[in-house]
Amino acid sequence: MTGLVYKSTGSWYTVKTEEGEVYECRIKGKFRIKGIKSTNPVAVGDIVDFDLDETSDATTGVIINIHERKNYIVRKSVNLSKQVHIIASNIDKVFLLVTINNPPTTTSFIDRFLVTAEAYGIEAVLVFNKIDTFDDAMLDEQLFLQFVYDRIGYKCLRVSSTQNKGIDKLKEEMTGNVSMFSGHSGVGKSTLVNALQPSLNLKTKQISEQHSQGQHTTTFAEMFDLDFGAKIIDTPGIRGFGIVDMEKEEIGDYFPEFFALKDQCKFNNCLHKEEPYCAVKDALENDEIAWSRYRSYLQMLEGEDEHYRTDIYADGKNNDNGVEE
Repeated sequence: MTGLVYKSTGSWYTVKTEEGEVYECRIKGKFRIKGIKSTNPVAVGDIVDFDLDETSDATTGVIINIHERKNYIVRKSVNLSKQVHIIASNIDKVFLLVTINNPPTTTSFIDRFLVTAEAYGIEAVLVFNKIDTFDDAMLDEQLFLQFVYDRIGYKCLRVSSTQNKGIDKLKEEMTGNVSMFSGHSGVGKSTLVNALQPSLNLKTKQISEQHSQGQHTTTFAEMFDLDFGAKIIDTPGIRGFGIVDMEKEEIGDYFPEFFALKDQCKFNNCLHKEEPYCAVKDALENDEIAWSRYRSYLQMLEGEDEHYRTDIYADGKNNDNGVEE
């Protein structure tokens, strides 16, 4: 039988067939020794073949094959530095929820996420959430961030889950697609899914006042069918986003505004760092490229993990709140 993986808890996978039948499946041990350097060989969004477990009541199965993925999005495994964790696969669009405060989303995190989406061929949309909570300073920062990314070519949406602002536009972007919501814990992913379809009633928690960080309410990825013709993958909150499987020479290609200038650099292997006659650095000096993007690029080029260092805001200034945990 063939089905789509809707939920992964690490040991059991909820698989739904085209006929709408749902089975709880395990994996055969061989998947763990096939050389897949992933902590989760089967991910939400995978199309899998499975056999029914004849020893059970015919509602459980064993996954025997994973179909080739058109794409997937990954992050470094938290506990195993040489492995990756596949967050989800076969995604049409990924929506990164960005909050200005409570909790703050840094440009370093945004840029790493966008680079990963570019590398794996997934359309990325930035969703500025909680706009109903903005004071004047927060509004200015949000609009500046929107200017930075809109100029590059990324779609930017402004929403408020609690006041139902921007929800219809978000539905338009999602209709007919398998979408994924991601972002730090506390940015309002589950609340936004509830606003899109209240009947799901996903669990939500308040932001921790002491640390201004979200509490993890989603502990594993799960896909939901929405009644306006869309699928959404809700994912656990991410505190750090590590770039994996990228050579230094290719990182700049996943910054669209860098890639557009690449052929104007004197050297075809230009890393836009120390080389003379670099079109990217010229554009940077002329304010045609955001300094925050260039600093994010240098971080990635130097192999620094985003969550191990002080983050940088869009204006290039350091965040004095310290290193993210």
